[in-house]
Amino acid sequence: MLVSKTMPNTTTETPDWLREMETILEELNEGVVVVDDQLRVIFANEALTRMGHFERGEIQGRTPESIFPSEDLPSIKRQHESGHRYGRHRSEFYLPRKDGTKIPAIFSGRVIQGPDKQEYVLLIVTDISAQKGIEEQLRESNSLLQKRQDEMDAELALAAHVQQSLAPHSLIWKNLAVEAYYSPARTIGGDFGVVHPQGDDFLSIVLSDVSGHGVGSALMANRIYSETLHALGRKTEPGTLLRELHHFVHTRIPVDGFFFTMAAARFSHDGRRLSFSAACQPPAILVSKGNLRRLESRNGILGCLPETTPSEPSIEVELSPGDRLILYTDGLVEVFNCLDDMLGVEGLEDLVLQSATLPLADMQKAILDGVAAWRHGPLADDVSLVIVEVREPRGQNRRLSSPVLPTVWANLSRERREFC
Repeated sequence: MLVSKTMPNTTTETPDWLREMETILEELNEGVVVVDDQLRVIFANEALTRMGHFERGEIQGRTPESIFPSEDLPSIKRQHESGHRYGRHRSEFYLPRKDGTKIPAIFSGRVIQGPDKQEYVLLIVTDISAQKGIEEQLRESNSLLQKRQDEMDAELALAAHVQQSLAPHSLIWKNLAVEAYYSPARTIGGDFGVVHPQGDDFLSIVLSDVSGHGVGSALMANRIYSETLHALGRKTEPGTLLRELHHFVHTRIPVDGFFFTMAAARFSHDGRRLSFSAACQPPAILVSKGNLRRLESRNGILGCLPETTPSEPSIEVELSPGDRLILYTDGLVEVFNCLDDMLGVEGLEDLVLQSATLPLADMQKAILDGVAAWRHGPLADDVSLVIVEVREPRGQNRRLSSPVLPTVWANLSRERREFC
């Protein structure tokens, strides 16, 4: 329990040698207490009594039993024993006030020997109420920040779920098989893809990469995605599609510095004819009878500049069964190894050639494994990959047995890898 005014007077006289130091101790801004070997208070300066709202006579001669609650006495005893063992101690505790409140404080104790050869403990008591108040404010702020972070994480998880719905998907349509893959560099990204049958006439595939990352880019990607589906519903051909989407973004949702790139491919109902148009996308790769052909972008970036409005006609390509078209975003090829060498389109073409005879899903896996083997460090950009294969008409195609996957990146420059 705390000091009681009804307790008998046990005032202990301050030793003469300590009286000579009183003037100095009273000048200190911190509380000073001197206790004898029985833990009786033989001196307390004005700063200490003011801190505890005591009169000097209310604590002079008192022991911890008459100042602190009984449950705190074991802790006080341990601090006292530690001080005697090491000659000093420092701990965080509290100073009880007369009204029952507690003042958080630092107790710095030192064992001293008086002229009378008796041992005393000199305690410096530092009020840390202000620091504790700041700590409490920080805890409250951190709690609010954590709550907000949890809310943002939940929102990002929902946004990521929505973003995944914009990823291209695999399907089989008539004589065409499509294998699609998407992986964002962050929780949500800026790539999106469309694999869209247009009735029985065409299969359209669109792959796009919007500038930036995060929520803003994802919102823009979602809006352009919706407009892309609307345009494809009118059976818009690839070149016209790029022009319409460029005009839509430039006039309806202009944002300084924002742009997007896009590749659009449309296959005829029998898969034998391809119309292709691209704006600032890395070249598509066409594999035909063991040979590679690049289908380059002929238009500039979309969405921000009127002078980059797509004007080049679509590329028309005749296809045969077994031909494969590879579409991808730059996150697949702009990856670096430990020597800071970029994989590039040439490196991707090596992977494509080495896996071109594999079943479609295995080819996709081999390409992704090869890119991962080359890459040093985490993904820096979103990765989208779509592979389309022209197959024999139904009833004529033969199912290939799945061979053991080769390590398709084994023939990539040995000199580059052996240092990693």
